Amino acid sequence: MSRTELREHIFKMLFRVEFNSIEEMEEQERLYFDLMGEVAEEDKDYILSKYRTIAEKRQEIDELLDDLTTGWKTGRMSRVDLTILRLATYELLWDESIPTKVAINEAVELAKKYSSDSGPSFINGVLAKVAGREQRADA
Repeated sequence: MSRTELREHIFKMLFRVEFNSIEEMEEQERLYFDLMGEVAEEDKDYILSKYRTIAEKRQEIDELLDDLTTGWKTGRMSRVDLTILRLATYELLWDESIPTKVAINEAVELAKKYSSDSGPSFINGVLAKVAGREQRADA
């Protein structure tokens, strides 16, 4: 499975967190993979590991997003946009194997597919702030 496909599955699993309790997520994981059909074990492990790690960091990521956005706190964002931002913010700040430009571009592509017409530009703008903050921290 390509990285883009893996990322999309991570997005879909992470999106389910918005509508299910932590206790329900184990069953949601099983249902999700049942619907996918045949999946390589390494792909399944990658998807589960990454989505669980991001879910654990949700509060930290949301606090950062709230600090960086004006007038669009996480409580006001669409669930789709917020999920995309969580995934991409994780990739920008904690996943060194993914270049900044790739993380942002892939997030914008997810927004084009799943968000509203204004979603891609919103996602791009917020992630530019996240990336800018990270570059300042590295300097």
